[in-house]
Amino acid sequence: MRSRARTLALVAGGGFAGANARWLLAVALPDLGGTLAANVLGAFVLGAVVATVAAGRLGPAVRLALATGFLSSFTTYSTFAVESALAGSPALMIGNVLTNYALGFAAAAAGLVLARRILGHDGDASAGGESA
Repeated sequence: MRSRARTLALVAGGGFAGANARWLLAVALPDLGGTLAANVLGAFVLGAVVATVAAGRLGPAVRLALATGFLSSFTTYSTFAVESALAGSPALMIGNVLTNYALGFAAAAAGLVLARRILGHDGDASAGGESA
């Protein structure tokens, strides 16, 4: 039970920090820009975390706090979906969706590549099994 409580505390602590960081970003960049920035930055960091885990350079406690806790609260799919639906025109809605997905995938790939280069590790990053 002690291990479960520790896991919950790590995820909750990371989630608290991620939610506050997301709020600060929303204040600095309101509307679509803040959501895009959160999702792209979160995808980049998660890519780097997954590569770092695959290289054996990041322990499970940090991974839980950062990937499952912080990044899950920092990134924001639900806000992205609602903002897209309320964008005002079909062109803006489609543009926002395409931009979020294109930049998100590119950022995740860049995070993986950069972390692998820094760590000197070319292994399979899919072992991270993270989602945010």
